[in-house]
Amino acid sequence: MFSSFLNCFKVAELRHRIFFTLCVVFIARMGANIPLPGIDPAPLQNFYADRMASGGNALLGLYNMFTGGALLNGGLFAIGVMPYITASIIMQLMGAVAPFLVRLQREGDVGRQKLAQYTRYLTIAICLVQGLLLIRALHKNPGMIIGGDFNIDLYGPIVIANPFWFTISSAIFLTTGTVILMWLGEQITEKGIGNGVSI
Repeated sequence: MFSSFLNCFKVAELRHRIFFTLCVVFIARMGANIPLPGIDPAPLQNFYADRMASGGNALLGLYNMFTGGALLNGGLFAIGVMPYITASIIMQLMGAVAPFLVRLQREGDVGRQKLAQYTRYLTIAICLVQGLLLIRALHKNPGMIIGGDFNIDLYGPIVIANPFWFTISSAIFLTTGTVILMWLGEQITEKGIGNGVSI
């Protein structure tokens, strides 16, 4: 088994695809560690450490895992690719109901490209809503998102910038982060190995 794994590096195209995929994954990991301007991730991380030490909040750990650690870092990719997956599911379900989408599904490659474009637009709309709600919750009631009784007096504020401009700019940054992840996933699908969004 190990020798067959090593043999895959002898094929030039396969080696190139593996290295391309690893480079894109590295870029995605870097984006998860770039904090949003105006956010202090230390209170989130301290609260999470305290909750884990006391045996609490598995739900926060699960969500943080889905975002690749970006939630606790206050990262650019804090929403992750979940809006894209949600938009894909919505488009598939609507394809069974809406006659317009049924016609597009039957048009072959041109129809699939249009459906993919509509899925991207829906992803952006979902991201904007999710980003606004996430930022608003982190500013007003962090315990609602990260679970439990987040005490601002004990841990400190998460949002350290002007709330109005921070909400608008962060929603745009979070949406951009998801669009970047979506694009990187498509690049892996085309030039790398496997389903890029899943990776």
